Amino acid sequence: MTGAHRSEAGAEMGGVLLPIARAAIARELSRSLPAAEDAEWLRKIGACFVTLQQGERLRGCIGTLKAHRPLLDDVKANARSAAFRDPRFPPLAADELDRTTVSVSVLSGLETITFQHEEQALSQLRPGVDGIVFEYGHHHSTFLPQVWENVPDPAEFMATLKQKAGLPPDFWDAEVKLARYTVSKWSE
Repeated sequence: MTGAHRSEAGAEMGGVLLPIARAAIARELSRSLPAAEDAEWLRKIGACFVTLQQGERLRGCIGTLKAHRPLLDDVKANARSAAFRDPRFPPLAADELDRTTVSVSVLSGLETITFQHEEQALSQLRPGVDGIVFEYGHHHSTFLPQVWENVPDPAEFMATLKQKAGLPPDFWDAEVKLARYTVSKWSE
């Protein structure tokens, strides 16, 4: 497949996924919006994050790290969760929908990062490319690759990721686990 064909296919995917996400949210607000759900690739198992923004302000972001259901179902469920069940925000009100921008990020599979110490882990991060999953015991967090736009330094990125997991920014332990993934992202 040539680059031109890939970008056309990618644009087509975004043109399908974004209306599905918006329609799933609208349905919860007793509104009906059109969204085509008949593309065969929507039936394949996939994982995504749905992000809602109002201007530059985050309004909700929920997703799935490991694919376990058809992408169609994952997009709908994560869109509803981002709008109504993100614990950082009150549920989206009906009058907010029209001023809310929807983004869908479809994730690649997770790749384990192997390292002996934090510096070695940091040296393997690819700013602007990798989404990172941080795990330590019951502490878990992730940042989509888009977060690199706001936190471009790998050490600061990792410190912020640790804080999101509920740990101090300077925390490190030999039991820390990291994984990376990439995304294909579309925004309205």
